[in-house]
Amino acid sequence: MNKIFRFNIRYFLLAILLLAIEIYIGACLHDDFIRPYVGDYLVVMLLYCMLMSIVTLPVLPAAIGVLLFSYLIEGLQYWGMADKLGFTEPGIMRTILGSYFTWTDIWAYTLGVATIITLEYLFRKKRSHDAVTHSI
Repeated sequence: MNKIFRFNIRYFLLAILLLAIEIYIGACLHDDFIRPYVGDYLVVMLLYCMLMSIVTLPVLPAAIGVLLFSYLIEGLQYWGMADKLGFTEPGIMRTILGSYFTWTDIWAYTLGVATIITLEYLFRKKRSHDAVTHSI
């Protein structure tokens, strides 16, 4: 039987690196490009790496799941869910839920997940090529 829950140190370390980058962006950068766009682009990668660090899933379902989750959070922002739940003051929950909807966030999430799928394909293709080369 294939275990779905399995710790993966590589994804975990990538998640820690991406989290550090996200914290740096959120705390230190107040520009008009990196903070609003790159942060959203990277956050789906962070979520994907966090997920893949604890479960073994095929790339496409995991990546699409992260994308749909991101869309859900963005949809909750459209409906003002943070305010409706009483998270009106700055804090962790308001940061997680967000406070306003933008289509550029949707594009950033989509581009981030497309990057994940592309990188996974390239790295897995290289690993399988290396495995064949080393077995000859």
